[in-house]
Amino acid sequence: MCPMGTHRFAVLLAAAILSAAEFPNPASDLPQVSGKQTAVFAGGCFWCTEAVFESLAGVENVVSGYAGGKASDAKYDLVSNHKTDHAEVIQVTYNPAVITFGTLLKIFFSVAHDPTQFHRQGPDWGRQYRSAVFVQNAEEKRIAEAYIKQLDAAKVFTKPIVTEIVPLSGFYPAEAYHQDFVRRNPGHPYVVVNAIPKLEKLKKNYSVLIRRK
Repeated sequence: MCPMGTHRFAVLLAAAILSAAEFPNPASDLPQVSGKQTAVFAGGCFWCTEAVFESLAGVENVVSGYAGGKASDAKYDLVSNHKTDHAEVIQVTYNPAVITFGTLLKIFFSVAHDPTQFHRQGPDWGRQYRSAVFVQNAEEKRIAEAYIKQLDAAKVFTKPIVTEIVPLSGFYPAEAYHQDFVRRNPGHPYVVVNAIPKLEKLKKNYSVLIRRK
């Protein structure tokens, strides 16, 4: 399980990420296609990123998992002990007719995590908590890299963005107890300090994107 956080880290994270009004939309996006698409993001503990993305309309499924290392190493005990090159990631299955890859990128950078933290996210440290977009084709790579340049040019963050844009060589689902962790454990101390503020930020700044129950 992810290390216990503190309110101080939550406050620092909130201060580092600007309001939705100051966050530009991506200047380019994937062309709209029919059928489900997937995207893979690493932004710290997958409990938090999963909870953010599964709240979005047009997102049909979110699976916590590992990417960046070998299939044989995709086990939480190895990943959490810094014995692999895996990152904690989420695989987002989405309907591009409802929500685009560009919009997912905007939520990733503005709500889901702080892309200026190198090999850590709040109270969690280590390369497994790195910021990364695992791209599946040249177009995803082009759009993700262009958006980072756009955010840098707009000086959205006061520190450099350290997000890696890397090819996805494989996605490996995490253990069952990690799936839907925030939804199943809303009172868990780590969830209360680190995940709930992100969900509140999403609801406040991007209410139009929230899935209607």
